[in-house]
Amino acid sequence: MTEHHEEHHTVTYKLNSIIWGLLLVLTAITVAAAQFDFGFLNVVVAMTIATTKAGLVILFFMHLKYEKPLFKIIVFITFLLLAIAIGFTFFDLAYRN
Repeated sequence: MTEHHEEHHTVTYKLNSIIWGLLLVLTAITVAAAQFDFGFLNVVVAMTIATTKAGLVILFFMHLKYEKPLFKIIVFITFLLLAIAIGFTFFDLAYRN
């Protein structure tokens, strides 16, 4: 019978608290950014902040940071394709006005 050993990792409360604090700061930045009119860049600013927050959640709370490199590459490519698809839909906004 083949034994299967998995490598376990422990995430400390301190690291989780730091990431949670960063997410709260980014949420405050999102609220503050909503008060300003950046013109066409409104979408870019909002998506940049949201992508950063999603990246933190995926890396630390969903433990992607501790996965094998192939899995990281697959997740990155998936998000890249999603970003491209969303980006192309916003080209339409640039040419409407």
